[in-house]
Amino acid sequence: MKILVCISKTPDTTAKIAFTDNNTKFNEAGVQFIINPYDEWYALVRALELKETIGADVHLITVGGADCDPVIRKALALGGDEAFRINADSADSYYIASQIAAHAKDKQYDIILTGKETIDYNGSGIGGMVAELLELPYVSIAAKFDLNGTVATVNREIEGGEEVCEVSLPVVVSCQKGMAEARIPNMRGIMAARTKPLTVAEPAAADTLTTVVSFELPPAKAGVKLISPDNMDELVKLLHEEAKVI
Repeated sequence: MKILVCISKTPDTTAKIAFTDNNTKFNEAGVQFIINPYDEWYALVRALELKETIGADVHLITVGGADCDPVIRKALALGGDEAFRINADSADSYYIASQIAAHAKDKQYDIILTGKETIDYNGSGIGGMVAELLELPYVSIAAKFDLNGTVATVNREIEGGEEVCEVSLPVVVSCQKGMAEARIPNMRGIMAARTKPLTVAEPAAADTLTTVVSFELPPAKAGVKLISPDNMDELVKLLHEEAKVI
């Protein structure tokens, strides 16, 4: 059994967001980067659970520059066996998916797992594109993944309920909350990660289909007004005239 987990580097959720170059680039100065939580907590940890229960080689892949190495090393510390970094810098989902597919094409992976989205761009496009490029079945936004031989049972949330799918391997699955529980790397894993293989490869030829025109921060939140519980007339007036909810 061979599993490939797609890993993305994203800003920490507490990072201060700012842009440079006329609002076309994210300002990385002073920002701490982490593994995209959906990739780490759900895709990677579920792969590690399968490794522990049925035996599997867990490979990791990321597309990015050398600044991604600490992130991929953390994924190795959590339990990944081998990592690959495609040495390219792009925010275009099709380009990134093309690099992952080019790597996976002749590797005979049984399962390819991604997070349902990244917390920076929220695109949700990588998993489906990888599946299409490799001509594999795809199940999105999965909350549970069980394996019986070469057939996977995948539960995914839908509007008003849950959908249960069965699919034969190989398959691509994007993972969300419920798939697994987050783990913390232990000291043994951190030390072992230093010597685990991290192969850097140059990118395959692929088109870039989208470019960022500009970023825009949301409007600043208005200040809070405190109204005395005895002054209901003022509260109703503000709800009507300012909040416009009544």
